[in-house]
Amino acid sequence: MPLLPLLRAGCALSALCLAPAAFAQSPDAADQAYHDNRADIVVTALIPRRQGDILSGTTVVTGEKLTREMRSTIGETLARQPGVSSTSFGPNASRPILRGFQGERVRILTDGIGSFDVSNTSVDHAVAINPLTADRIEVLRGPAALLYGSSAIGGVVNVIDSRIPRRVPDEPIHVEGIATYGSAADERTLSGEIEAPLSENFVVHFDGSWTKTDDLRTGGYILSKPMRAIAAASADPEVREDGQLKGILPNTAAETWEVAGGFAYINDRGSLGVSVSHTENRYGVPARFDLEDHADEAAGHTHEDVTLSMKQTRADLRGEIATNGGFLDSIRLRAGWADYQHQEIEPSGEVGTTFYNQSMESRLEFIQTRRGGWDGAFGAQFFTRRFEAVGEEKFLPKNETNQLGFFTLQSLDLGDTRLEAGGRYEHSELRANPDADLFTQGYRRSFDTLSGSIGASQAIVPGWRAGINLSRSERAPSAEELFARGNHAGTQAFELGDPGFGKEKSWGVEATLRGKGEGYSFSLAAYHNWFKGYIYDAIVDDSVCQAANGGAALDFPCFAYAQADARYYGFEAEGTVKLAQVGSFAINADGVADYVRATITGSGPAPRIPPLRLLGGLEAQGQRLTARGEVEHVFDQNRIAGYETPTDGYTMVNASLSFKPFAGNDRTTLMLSANNIFDVDARRHASVLKDFAPLAGRDIRVTARFSL
Repeated sequence: MPLLPLLRAGCALSALCLAPAAFAQSPDAADQAYHDNRADIVVTALIPRRQGDILSGTTVVTGEKLTREMRSTIGETLARQPGVSSTSFGPNASRPILRGFQGERVRILTDGIGSFDVSNTSVDHAVAINPLTADRIEVLRGPAALLYGSSAIGGVVNVIDSRIPRRVPDEPIHVEGIATYGSAADERTLSGEIEAPLSENFVVHFDGSWTKTDDLRTGGYILSKPMRAIAAASADPEVREDGQLKGILPNTAAETWEVAGGFAYINDRGSLGVSVSHTENRYGVPARFDLEDHADEAAGHTHEDVTLSMKQTRADLRGEIATNGGFLDSIRLRAGWADYQHQEIEPSGEVGTTFYNQSMESRLEFIQTRRGGWDGAFGAQFFTRRFEAVGEEKFLPKNETNQLGFFTLQSLDLGDTRLEAGGRYEHSELRANPDADLFTQGYRRSFDTLSGSIGASQAIVPGWRAGINLSRSERAPSAEELFARGNHAGTQAFELGDPGFGKEKSWGVEATLRGKGEGYSFSLAAYHNWFKGYIYDAIVDDSVCQAANGGAALDFPCFAYAQADARYYGFEAEGTVKLAQVGSFAINADGVADYVRATITGSGPAPRIPPLRLLGGLEAQGQRLTARGEVEHVFDQNRIAGYETPTDGYTMVNASLSFKPFAGNDRTTLMLSANNIFDVDARRHASVLKDFAPLAGRDIRVTARFSL
């Protein structure tokens, strides 16, 4: 039974948590902020914090904005937020990229704990969190995220839902739903949830969703200009034909469904609840086209149209109790367990490789009573993961990861000056079993990492505050970075790790400036990170992987992990201003800008770094009707790693019209939106597949969201 290990983990953590830690908040304050829809309160933060008081870049997506940006993947849903890009491995496997960091350096959470999938293992693996279930999504970038895991140097994305109810509804039954049609992939989406009180303190919750799409329609050629030039010069007529493909991105259809149920007991002093969910997702991933001439069809690299069939069953537990005074104000327990698997299915219908993953995470947080200007929290976190790949193209041996962390965050409010310090200690153990196909011996590595930050903010004029934060972090290598050794059909690469890697260490500094007043708001964050032993992957000569593969020929190009010093720096900014009031409509303008530059010592530019981006919007906002237009310009990316190709910039124009048909009901909305109106050919440089898989072309979307 999945709940038994959750309860055991919670009891174990209760005994362990005699050390520092943090990142929680009083349940009463968190729930009140949530239900009042105070979008500037960040419930992912330790103590109730307004966005302007957090010493790093922060974004909250909720309400009408979430409805407008909603897509079938969490990566595409967040891709237009400041400091956020997406892996864009086709339309179905799109994971957020924060400040140029991806994979292991970005944690994807649901209500504070992990997604329990294998999306960090490879970019073709979808995140097992459905954005359709989100009530709000919070993004923390920079050192504030380290208290959720030492690997989260880029940040965390926290999807907050109501599967474990947070309140007892006032009405006999509460119903919400959303239905969407999108033209670019003939996308059809239905999602609904029901909450009902069974007594004064007991509430149950059920939800379900279904999404189906056809192959994605794009705005131009499938291959990028450099790839089309290679194809045109080929003597192979099939290669030349591939170079002229346009309009439809092959092998990108998908179908996903999910069901969940939960219940909670809630009273004045806290709550205890559980939920169980099951997700199934079958989706295609675009292939890297092989543009080489091969006299012998058996020689050289090949490409395949791989379909992934994913299943996950998950159980969650959340408990909160108010202690009402003394040193502690409240205690919060959050735990989860999941059984995950996916199959990589070849065009013949044969299952090439099956991935199995069982994970459990538990987090216990103690929130201190505020005394004067001092408040804080501490706690502990345990994570375990058992991973196995079975099949002809397994690229990882059977392995296990166990992590135990202790964390704290302390804050002192002196009025105009606020001081904050946080720290995290984490012990990680990674074991890989001997495997006749990959390793002749087993491996066991352990790492002790210590991360911390100290910062201050100062009120400079009424409504404006400047802050600075200094951080020192350490990250243990992941199992993929240590033990990968084999062909991976999904990414069409031979992936090679190094079991001898040491810890990745970094120093970072971040400065923030935020201000707001009558009719305007502004936020700027600038950061600089210096890495020692930075782990990255790069394409190398096939002989390197052949040597690790016993001299056998490779099915795919050789990508090997390496370790070197590196430097990242950049900024993100966003602002809004009210331009005028025309009748009942407020005319608002808003803008976003972000940029990151990354260099690996001895190698040059880091791979897959997003270029400078500017986005501006103009909105006429009324009580029940809102019209919006926006223009996003992404610049060329010519600062590239040795094996990359340049990526052309693009300008995309979007528009939307939303209507709230019922006065006093802000959660019932009808929305019509047009994205990429001029059908431009757009590619994200951060995508491994950007030369073979452009973004969606013109997409007309109709969305109905209701609440009863």
